[in-house]
Amino acid sequence: MTTSKNQSEAYRKKAEKEIAGSQAVLEALVGEGAEVIFGHPGGAIIPVYDALYDYRNKLTHILVRHEQGGIHAAQGYARASGKVGVVFATSGPGATNLVTGIADAMIDSTPVICITGQVFAHLLGSDAFQETDIINISTPITKWSYQVTDAKEIPDVMAKAFYIARTGRPGPVLIDITKNAQLQKFDYRGYIQCNHIRSYKPSPAIRPKYIQEAAKLINKAQKPFVVWGQGVILGNAEHEFKTFIEKSGIPAAWTILGAGAIPTDHPLNVGMLGMHGNYAPNVLTNECDVLIAIGMRFDDRVTGRLDKYAKQAKVIHLDIDPAEIDKNVKTTVPVWGDCKETLPQLIELVEQKEHKEWLQKFHTYYQEEFDIVISNEIAPTSIEITMGEVINTLNEYTNGEAIIVSDVGQHQMIANRYAQLNRTRSNITSGGLGTMGFALPAALGAKYGAPHRNVIAIVGDGGFQMTLQELGTIMQNMIDIKIIILNNHFLGMVRQWQELFNESRYSFSNIDSPDFVTLATAYRIPARSVSKREELSAALQEMMNAKGCFLLEVVVSKENNVFPMVPQGYGISEIKLK
Repeated sequence: MTTSKNQSEAYRKKAEKEIAGSQAVLEALVGEGAEVIFGHPGGAIIPVYDALYDYRNKLTHILVRHEQGGIHAAQGYARASGKVGVVFATSGPGATNLVTGIADAMIDSTPVICITGQVFAHLLGSDAFQETDIINISTPITKWSYQVTDAKEIPDVMAKAFYIARTGRPGPVLIDITKNAQLQKFDYRGYIQCNHIRSYKPSPAIRPKYIQEAAKLINKAQKPFVVWGQGVILGNAEHEFKTFIEKSGIPAAWTILGAGAIPTDHPLNVGMLGMHGNYAPNVLTNECDVLIAIGMRFDDRVTGRLDKYAKQAKVIHLDIDPAEIDKNVKTTVPVWGDCKETLPQLIELVEQKEHKEWLQKFHTYYQEEFDIVISNEIAPTSIEITMGEVINTLNEYTNGEAIIVSDVGQHQMIANRYAQLNRTRSNITSGGLGTMGFALPAALGAKYGAPHRNVIAIVGDGGFQMTLQELGTIMQNMIDIKIIILNNHFLGMVRQWQELFNESRYSFSNIDSPDFVTLATAYRIPARSVSKREELSAALQEMMNAKGCFLLEVVVSKENNVFPMVPQGYGISEIKLK
C-alpha cells in the first residue's frame, strides 16, 4: 500500500512536469516578459490558441483582421516600446501573409518573433492542405528561421529566438512549429532565457585604436558633420549621442528612422537627410571635411549617387553591424560596436568646441529653403490645403510629444519633414522597404507599446485602403489612436514622379476612394472630413480631444509636390528646391 502511494505520488509529480508543446510556447513568452501577441488563428496553430485560452490573465492577444496587419502591429509595438514584438499565424497563406512585414522588419532592424503553425511533421513535403515551406521562403529576410518538429526543442528554440531578435542589430526571427510538436507532451524543466550562442556574436569587439583615430580626426576638423540613424535609438544611446554632439559642437542631421533621438528644435539638429530631406544637410554633406556616421547604413535614398557622395570628406562610421562598414561608402576609420559603448569612449577624447561659422552656413541654407519651399508648404496662399500645413497645425496640439506613425508616399515625407518630435521613439514609419499599408496596423501596435502616449497615424488615401480592415481590430479592442487621411485622390508619390520624369503621363495613379467618414462610422469610429482651411484647426482639436479612436480626412491639393528633391541618379548636392 505504501509503495503504491509512493508510486502514485511520483507519477503525479512527473505528470505536473509534463506539458504540451503549445503550452511551452506560451511559457516562453511569459518567461521573456512578453505582454501582447498580435495574431490570427487557423487550423495548424489551433493547439497554441487552445493553450492561450488558459493564459488570458498573463498574455494579451489582439485578433487582427489580416496577418499582414499582425506583423505590422508587432513592428509598431516593438518600435514604440523598445521590446520584442510577437505575432502568431497559421500555416500556408497565414504564414506567407507575414512575408512583407518580415522583410520590412529585417531592413528596418525591428525585433519581432513570428510563430507560425505548420502541418504535421509526417505530412511535410507532401503538399498537404495549407502546407508552405515558410522556412525557405523566410530565410533571406530573417535573422534566423527554424522549424520545430519535436516539442522538447521548444524552450531552447524560443530562448534563442528572443536572444537573436533583440541583440546586436535587431531583427525578425521566425519559428515554424508542426502541429504534432504543438500537441506532443514532454517533460518540462522550466524556461531559461538565453544569453549566449557560441556561433553568434551580436556585437563586435570594440577597438580602442580606432576610437582614438576617430577622435584625432574630429579634433582637427574644421567642418565636421554628423549623420545619424536609428542605431542611436536601437542602442538606447540618445543621451550619449546628445552629449557627444554638444561637447564637440558638431551639426547633426538624421535619416528618417533616426528622427527623434534628439528634439527637432535642438540647436545642433540641422534637419533631415536624403531624397526629400532638408537643403542644408544634403548640400553641405559634400562640403564637410570629416563625416561622422552613427548607426546608419548609407542607404541610396540618403546618399544619392555614390560616386558623388562626400568624396572630399574623411569618413568615420560607428556601427554595430560590421557588414555595413565599407558596404556603400568607403570608411577612413571604422568604429565597430554598440554606440551605447563606443560613444562614451569617444566623448572622453573629443575636445570641447563650437563651430559657429560652419553651423551658420546650415542656417543660411535653411533660410533659403524656408523662403522657397517651407513657407509655401506650411503657410500657403493657395485655396487648397497642403499636407505641410496639416502637419504644422497638428504640432500645435501635440507639442512634439505624440508618436507619429506615417505610411509611405508624399505624406510620409511631409510628416517626417514637418512633425515636431521632442521624444525618442516618436517616429515610426516603413523606411527601407517602403511598405504601403504599414501605418494603420503599426499605429495600433504602437499604442499597446506606449499606452500612455498619443499615437497618430498619418496615411494617404492609397495606403490606407491596403490595410483598412484593421479598423475592425481597432473597433473590437477600442484602441485609442487618431487617424489622419491626407486625401489627394492620387497615389501621390507615383504621380509626382510621373509628372517630373514621365511628362505628366498619369498612368493608373489616380485613385477613387470610399466615403471615409461613412466607412469609419460603419466601424463605430467617430469621423470628420474637411476641405476648407478655416475648418482645419478646429477639426484637429476635435480629433485630439476625442476619447478613443477618431478618423479625420483632410482633402488636400491634388498635384502638390514634395520638395526639396534629389532626382534619382543625381548627387545629393544637386538637390532641387522647386
